Amino acid sequence: MTKTVDPPRSTTAGLDRALVSLGGLLRDWLPRQRWFAGKDRPVTELSVLSVTELFPSCLHLLVHADHSPGGGAAPSGDCYQLLLGVREHRAPALERACLGRAVKGPLAGLAVYDALQDPHAAELLLERLRIPGTAGPLRFETAPRARIPGGLTPRLLDADQSNSSLVYGDSYILKVFRRIQPGVNPDLEVPGALAAQGCPRVPAPVAWFRTTEPSPATLGVLQPFLPNAADGWTLAQRALAAEDDFTTEAHELGRATAEVHLALAAALPSAVHDEHRRTAEAMSARLDAAAHAVPALRPFVPGLRGAFDALATCDTGPLAQRIHGDLHLGQVLRADHEWFVIDFEGEPSRPLAERRGTQSPVRDVAGMLRSFDYAARQRRPWRPEWARRCREAYCAGYAARAGWDPRETHALLRAHETDRAVYEVVYEARHRPAWLPVPMAAIERLARWRG
Repeated sequence: MTKTVDPPRSTTAGLDRALVSLGGLLRDWLPRQRWFAGKDRPVTELSVLSVTELFPSCLHLLVHADHSPGGGAAPSGDCYQLLLGVREHRAPALERACLGRAVKGPLAGLAVYDALQDPHAAELLLERLRIPGTAGPLRFETAPRARIPGGLTPRLLDADQSNSSLVYGDSYILKVFRRIQPGVNPDLEVPGALAAQGCPRVPAPVAWFRTTEPSPATLGVLQPFLPNAADGWTLAQRALAAEDDFTTEAHELGRATAEVHLALAAALPSAVHDEHRRTAEAMSARLDAAAHAVPALRPFVPGLRGAFDALATCDTGPLAQRIHGDLHLGQVLRADHEWFVIDFEGEPSRPLAERRGTQSPVRDVAGMLRSFDYAARQRRPWRPEWARRCREAYCAGYAARAGWDPRETHALLRAHETDRAVYEVVYEARHRPAWLPVPMAAIERLARWRG
């Protein structure tokens, strides 16, 4: 039996009371979550920005984790979305989800747990999404003519890294964003625009929820689930294990990518001439920061910078437009012999305004080319020829549908692939040091590229 609580309201006093009860638990629990971005920086201050009773014994919170070193430094940190359940007694089935017991404040003596891991709470969350309405600053909305059935069994996916996803039956998947930035999340905006355009490559949103406090922001999106689909990474690994060719699939994936780009250009008509010099300057700045963070990168900086210098003087290439922003084999699904593109959120570590801005479609192409290289290096012996053939097939498929060939935009492709490899070096050095040789091999190749 659960105990109904009277949660602190979204007033200054209410937020302070929530922090009294939850602050200690969250300081210990947050850094251990896969989606917490500040694992390499201590949390210096934790503040509750919003707290709302979503349904009895379940609280919705937005909390800010500050990583500032002190001494008057500007705030540095992230806003996170939490759904926390409270119970009088700890439930054995939810032991993994339990944060602990609150020892003081309005929740003193109650067990606190991650509500997304509780099937009953997950069912109630779907009920809120089925019928448009409000809960304090939270707004629940559905697409026109959407009819979402109730009673679907939820399960929490283990695969997500930067967010949390619930699958309901074999019908829907709900992505709950963890790091929250003010504004419309591209993972709602872009699939919605593509659906209106009639693009079949992207599952259309059927419901979503957002907040109006402390700033308007997207919190989660419900989309159709493809139950028999396999992601591109899994399919590539299967092909490598069986020593099968993957060029047919890569060619079709290239065509699918081009179709999405064409639909995006029509659905969100913001195509402009790319300012190559400004893009090159941003890439060069990221290279400097990466070389400072990862010493192994430093010997290659002069050669890599040459890619960005060449981009700065480039006056050709496709128009900049809205793109996926973080395209790789894990972001595409294959079902019924067709490719689908998912996860339009972009790189969550980058500002939302940047992720919603126009960029060269070559950036998405470069991301997928890097992903083929990653896939080929996951098995021993490394099969560089497999990756090369997939890269060629993917570009050929893209060219057949888009009407222009990414391989002919030498300066653009090299710069974007270099920028992606630099990002990968920093990521692997921080999170998966054993994988660092994968992007470093690309760094060596790109640093000596002569076009």
